Amino acid sequence: MNPEIEYELMKSHANELRRAAAQHRRVREAERVNKAGRRSVFGKRRTS
Repeated sequence: MNPEIEYELMKSHANELRRAAAQHRRVREAERVNKAGRRSVFGKRRTS
């Protein structure tokens, strides 16, 4: 294959992976925040 095309494909693929990783981090962070929020709600309910 043409080296220029290969290079562009590689860059494109790297950008896709980077985007997917960033989205995954955001999802994991949101899940972590939600779990912490739920735990504090249960804790408050138990004490009252």
